[in-house]
Formats: sequence, C-alpha cells, structure tokens
Amino acid sequence: MAKVVGFGEVMMRLNPEGFRRFVQADRFEASYAGSEANALMTCALCGLDAMMITKLPENEIGQAALNEMRRYGLNTSGILRGGPRLGIYFAETGASQRDSKVIYDRAGSSIALARRGEFDWKAIFDGAAWFHFSGITPALGGDLPAITMDAVKTAKEMGLTVSCDINYRKKLWTPEEAGSTLGELMPYVDVCSFNESEASQVFGVRAEEGCAPERHYESIARRLQERFGFRRVAITLSKNITATDNDIGGVLYENGQTYYSPMARVHIVDRVGAGDCFGGALIVAELAGYDPQRTVNFAAATAVLKCSIEHDYALLSMAEIEALANGAGSNGPQR
Repeated sequence: MAKVVGFGEVMMRLNPEGFRRFVQADRFEASYAGSEANALMTCALCGLDAMMITKLPENEIGQAALNEMRRYGLNTSGILRGGPRLGIYFAETGASQRDSKVIYDRAGSSIALARRGEFDWKAIFDGAAWFHFSGITPALGGDLPAITMDAVKTAKEMGLTVSCDINYRKKLWTPEEAGSTLGELMPYVDVCSFNESEASQVFGVRAEEGCAPERHYESIARRLQERFGFRRVAITLSKNITATDNDIGGVLYENGQTYYSPMARVHIVDRVGAGDCFGGALIVAELAGYDPQRTVNFAAATAVLKCSIEHDYALLSMAEIEALANGAGSNGPQR
C-alpha cells in the first residue's frame, strides 16, 4: 500500500441548513475539512495509506477534527497537538443565480502559528511515495512558507513525487504575494493542478495570442511546464450555468500531449472540495499506473461525483468513481 503525505490546515466548517443564508440561520451544521485533507480522503478511500500532517489544538474541538479524519481512514499518527485554536470557515450554499459564499475565521489557528522545526520531515516521509500540499498552506503566513519549503526540499531529496494544487484564495493573499511565494516552491513540484483563472492571476500565464481555441489549455499548460519543469500539469474545467448547475471536466498535459476528460453537466448539492478531490484522484490514478487519458477521466469523475455529496469530503469508493469514469451514469437506485 503506497503512502501519501499531505500537509495543511484542517478547519471546522459551519454552514446553515439547506439553502439558508447566513442572516437567516438559527443553527449551523459542523463538519471538518481542509484542502489537503480533502485530497487525502480520496486517497484513503481508494485504498492508499494517506497520512495527514497538521497541528490541532489540544482540546475537545481539536479532538473532534482528529476523530472525523480517523472515521474515514486517514492516518493521523503524525498530527501535532498544541496551539490556541482550530480555524473555522462559514459556508453558505448558493442556488440558481445566487453564488455560494465563504467567510473565514482562521487567524491565529494552531497550524498558522506553527514554528519551523516542529515537523521532522525525514521521519514523516519515511516509507512514503508522495507528498501533497496546496497554495493555501503557505498563504497562511508566519513560518508556513518556510516550513512548506523544508517539506518539498526534503521530499525531493528522499525521492518522493511532489504535487501541488494552486488553490489561490484572494481572501488570504494578493496575486503578487502568491506568485512570489509559490514561484519559489514550484521548481520542486512534479504534478501541478489549477484552474485557468489561477494560472493567469498567480503566474500571469495565459494562452498564447492567436492560439486556436482547441489548443487553448495546451498552451497554458505548456507555458507553465516550461517555466517550472512540471512533469504533469492538470487543469480543472468548470463552466458555470448557474450556482447549482455546472459543466465539469479536466485536462491533463504530459510529454507534449493534451488529454481531455468528457464534460459532465452537474446539478450541484455541494461543490466545496471538488477541486481538492480532483487532485487526490490524480494521485490515486498515477500510483495505480493509469495511462494519462484514464487518469484525467478518473480525476474528473471524482470531482463530478463529489458535487453530489454534502460537506467537503468525497465519500466515494474506487468502484463508484471507475463506473462513472468508464461511462456509466445514474440508472436509478442500486438494490
């Protein structure tokens, strides 16, 4: 069983019931998640040894987050305890022409106040094949950019594959800050995933002028690969019809070849975490030895199915993902 390590913040998510707005809510549902934890959950549910590395407060709320990860099979043995609090984010589900909304309350969280030297990366990476992080982690500031750099350098020295989901969040930092910090980390990354807007905002990379429409994503991926040396570049595709109806797919670029998944029309229950689990599915597919076309089909199918599940984790079996990736749709209740 391959070991995959992820590093980042785990937060409490609070959302009003159903489609209520924040100002209507008289109660909130609580769940726990984070970009890297969401990706690793897909890995764990598909049979990998997925180890989450973070720092949680030594109190009942921190324990609740830990319990939730353990419940679905994440390896939590390397999680540090301490610090003042667990970060929180509030999520309001959009509908029709009303967009979803997220409000952060994560300043001063235990992981944001973590110090360089607290994480023994050589011990953490012992026996591991893969390391995954997102752009959100260094965006939290403090020592986290340096800690993340220590992690990617050690991972490469120990022969791990490194993946990153750019995951730009304008509420955490500016495009200039993101481009500068992530630009230093990207040369250590083998597999990078992002959407078209992130490529433009963070790295200033757009399709070449005059590029034919059918070569648009290939141009973006190739230019990023040339700049940073990525082995694989993945782009998540999402066309918003309304807040509750999207077309979703993906692109994979490798060795000068571009592979497209089918686009699927999705009626969204909860899209939070879909991009994260797309990244997790890329890890699963590569470690399973899938060819590029099968890989991007598998990753896109995971993102599509995630949108049918409430809260952040893609609680899916590999068989369910494979069925959709291979062309199966809904045929009514499974009895």
